[in-house]
Amino acid sequence: MLFGQQMVDNILKARALTEAGKPELAISLLNGAINESKDYRLFTERAEANILKGDYSAAIADYNEANKLASSAGEYGLSRIYSLKGDAATAVYHLELSMNSQYKKSEKDIILDPAFTSIDNRQEWRQFWKKDWYSDTEKSISEIEYYLSAGKNDQAKDVFSEIKRVHESDPDLLYAESLINLSSGNFSEVIKIMTGLVVADPGNEKYLRTLAKAQVGAADPVGASNSFSQLISSGVADAGLLLQRAECYQKTGETEKALIDVRKYLEIYPDNQAALSMAGKVEARSGDNLKALQYFSDNLKLHPNDPECYVDRANSYFISKSWDMAISDYSMSLDLKPANSDAWLNKGIALLNSGKADDACHDFRRAFRLGNKRVTDYISRNCIK
Repeated sequence: MLFGQQMVDNILKARALTEAGKPELAISLLNGAINESKDYRLFTERAEANILKGDYSAAIADYNEANKLASSAGEYGLSRIYSLKGDAATAVYHLELSMNSQYKKSEKDIILDPAFTSIDNRQEWRQFWKKDWYSDTEKSISEIEYYLSAGKNDQAKDVFSEIKRVHESDPDLLYAESLINLSSGNFSEVIKIMTGLVVADPGNEKYLRTLAKAQVGAADPVGASNSFSQLISSGVADAGLLLQRAECYQKTGETEKALIDVRKYLEIYPDNQAALSMAGKVEARSGDNLKALQYFSDNLKLHPNDPECYVDRANSYFISKSWDMAISDYSMSLDLKPANSDAWLNKGIALLNSGKADDACHDFRRAFRLGNKRVTDYISRNCIK
């Protein structure tokens, strides 16, 4: 399991390098990983880096190697490459092979893939879409997902009612029903349905993600962290799961576990604003304000125009009663985002502790006008003569 997790870590690091426009470094990292393990995912990931590098021949070779290790695992990638080369016939040939495999993509994923733009007006492409690639249930679920993403819950419910009437025994309908309940905030029902589906199919990524979303919505960080752990241990290559699980651990007071996850994420994306912010907050919660300040300061160097980065560091100064430093950072944040009522309140408290009562009252009143009710006690005690 540890070996498998190391492979996933290599994929995530390589993907981050590719996303950063450094395909050569990604390829070098993956070359080393492939020497240790001949997993098809390493080859498909290296193919993506080779595409960015412009080496289509190397990418084709990688996808063919992936096919040898896992039947049809590289077919969709091959289809994309031949489309990029303008070879519509070969692109459609490989896409059909992919559609008849376990790696079949949704219609939405294919239509929105920019790799196929160059052939979307070709006869071969139009002929491909004349075939009925999706079941009625698959089409309906796709339609439901579209309506829900657009905030059209009633239309989604109508589609669900119709497909349920025609295909009542299809188990995928439970998943569709959960999507509607999730969008409606009926988290307990989603948890009930998805827990049963996960028991029957423990490695199903979409089931686990839906269950985790419902658990987060239901304020169940213990359950959500368990679901995120299942996704991570099953080999899902998504670094964002680490941050999501760290957030759950933070809420349950498991700060050491939260720090492990957020530090691991920062090894992959060292400049990420949300991860640096979370790392600082977890360190502060664990009682190490100096480390928290370091994370917040690093974040500000990388994101000097983000008001939340100033607020994070200001809050840390506030906790340590470094009033002047807190005032300075709150001021900078308010220059960028003057509608932050909490920042006005905290800046006012810092000013009050610095002996600047008149300035503090000005800030308290600004916080009150922005709707902050917590400030009323400070006004009544300090600003009414």
